[in-house]
Amino acid sequence: MEELIKLHAATYKELLKNYVDTQDERALYGVEKVTKAFIKENILPEEIVNLHIDAMEEVSTKLNKDYKHSMNFLLEAMISYGLAMQEIQMLREEKHVLESEISVAASMQETLLGTTKPSIEGLDIGIVSVPAHQMNGDYHHFIKGKDGSLGIAIADVIGKGIPAALCMSMIKYAMDSYPEESMSPKSILKNLNRVVERNVDPSMFITMCYAQYLPSEQKLRYSSAGHEPGYYYNAKNDTFKEIDAKGLVLGVSPDSEYSEYELVIEKNDMIILLTDGVTECRDGERFIESQEVLSIIRKYAYLPAQEMVDNVYKHFERLQDFQLRDDFTLLILQKKV
Repeated sequence: MEELIKLHAATYKELLKNYVDTQDERALYGVEKVTKAFIKENILPEEIVNLHIDAMEEVSTKLNKDYKHSMNFLLEAMISYGLAMQEIQMLREEKHVLESEISVAASMQETLLGTTKPSIEGLDIGIVSVPAHQMNGDYHHFIKGKDGSLGIAIADVIGKGIPAALCMSMIKYAMDSYPEESMSPKSILKNLNRVVERNVDPSMFITMCYAQYLPSEQKLRYSSAGHEPGYYYNAKNDTFKEIDAKGLVLGVSPDSEYSEYELVIEKNDMIILLTDGVTECRDGERFIESQEVLSIIRKYAYLPAQEMVDNVYKHFERLQDFQLRDDFTLLILQKKV
């Protein structure tokens, strides 16, 4: 290795002498190749400057003091530059490793938390959930009961990244393990609250809304653990009403109890569930009002539910210049018969 570096240094000196004597551009092409060799051998900038100083002293004996002082000044500058470049390179490598790990984690999250939008006779379902970054702090899940009922969970982790994804995985598998007879919304939240309180770091909380649609009764039962309020659209009156449900976020107290509420759903009525990434969108520095969200939903209400949520998402994506500030999850259920 040392002999190879000496060979490159000798070539550099020869090219420099040739260029000083003739200003031949072939020498510039030659030094470009030598520079690439220096990079390959991890030669630092200050070493190249020092090589240049030595080479110039051999090439010319008429160098004045100002020139020599300037080259020493450049040498000191390159020492600092080289140290900074080494540090930047280390940070780039660390960033690359971290990005690779996050990419793997995001792929695992998608696999672990994947849920299939079910087919329920007489019910049109639309769902869009888009992370602001690679990892999604929002979560939604469908559970279809043997009696034809549909369980719907929508949640938001206060805390992001890989810990949030692991937390959501725990929540999903906890729900999947509960027997169907204990799937009432208030029971689900009570059980999940104990799981979160026992197993999740105290600095991380989860808001969740759990709803259960009962086709045979044309009813929606629901409970909330501090989650963003949803909305009920009454088609007969053409009005939106906030779904009022109160409850403590999951993981705060092991003894939390959750109230259960009920709505009768008529033909063309809609249930709108969402996370705060929807209601807290910003137009520049201005936070939008919840009525703006509802007006956009009303604008696309003539479409099937999936097209409806897709168009609402595209509207707010454009509003934010295609840079989401928070995870965006919007779920719409519309009764068709």
